[in-house]
Amino acid sequence: MLFATVARHLVERQAKRDQEAAQKAERASFLASLTPVQRRREIVREVIETEPLTPDSLSYIHSHLALCGLPYRRLPETVTEYERTNGRTAIVVSAGKLRAPDGSRLQQPVPFGPKARLLIAHLSTDAVRNNSPTVEIADSLSGFMRELGIEPKGGPRGTIQPFKEQVNALAACRFEISAWDGKRAATLDAKPFQRVDVWFPRNADERMLWPTTITFSDSFFSSLRKHAMPVNTHVLRHLANSARKLDLYFWINYRLHSIDTKLTVPWASLAIQFGDGFGRERDFRAQLAEELADIKSLFPKLPLKLTEQGITLEPAGPDVLAIPAPKAAKPARSPKKS
Repeated sequence: MLFATVARHLVERQAKRDQEAAQKAERASFLASLTPVQRRREIVREVIETEPLTPDSLSYIHSHLALCGLPYRRLPETVTEYERTNGRTAIVVSAGKLRAPDGSRLQQPVPFGPKARLLIAHLSTDAVRNNSPTVEIADSLSGFMRELGIEPKGGPRGTIQPFKEQVNALAACRFEISAWDGKRAATLDAKPFQRVDVWFPRNADERMLWPTTITFSDSFFSSLRKHAMPVNTHVLRHLANSARKLDLYFWINYRLHSIDTKLTVPWASLAIQFGDGFGRERDFRAQLAEELADIKSLFPKLPLKLTEQGITLEPAGPDVLAIPAPKAAKPARSPKKS
């Protein structure tokens, strides 16, 4: 009797192992059949659906940058200012200069592209998590690149140099972030970084180095603490090669949790915000549809539709985008009776 029970238990356990092995093999075969982009998207979707949220799952971005993003591409050298408006919010980014070791001042570009967005999110995340305007970045940025699947390599054609260029551009630039309501207007005019030890190679073959630390300016850090918007770190990694997809994800994240009724954003407004680089509206619509489909594949419950009128969004809980619900405000205490 005992032998039969033990034997049945062993058979059932082996059958379970065989089933799990078969499922793993099927899953591996399925992933192998996908393109690298599809494979990465499938893995990210699975992580979002199955793994619990942890502090490492969350990054932070200034909410105004979710409404008004940076340029998608490098601007001409003669253009040193970039403005983007969204409704009653605007951002103006002005390029600046950095002092070189020989005392000269070198003009930096306006920050642009996906790397600038990822860097400001990465640095903002460290500042918010540690509640400190000073961020140690010498080691963290190399690790950050590896998390994106990029091996840090120096030299004029290395992988570090494009990131370092954006660190310098962010260090030199100035942000003017404005909001208005028809009666009042408020403007934050500040450099993102108060201090950064930039480093310029003496020749083209010399290895590029990260700064040791950066320190956010008091005004920007204060605004960041007030307006830090959580985003899912896994999604940032998946969208790391596309500035427009990152902007779409940030914008959807902000809009989804700031509306209490259905909202339709017309194509004309979408073109102003996301249409840089497109000459024909039909090309822009087709590209936006493809990029939104990528984001929606990560979040099947996302209440978003693309129509002839534009994008329609409906209110949804933060779990739809795999971020935690905001902490409820503590109720005010009743005044003590005298």
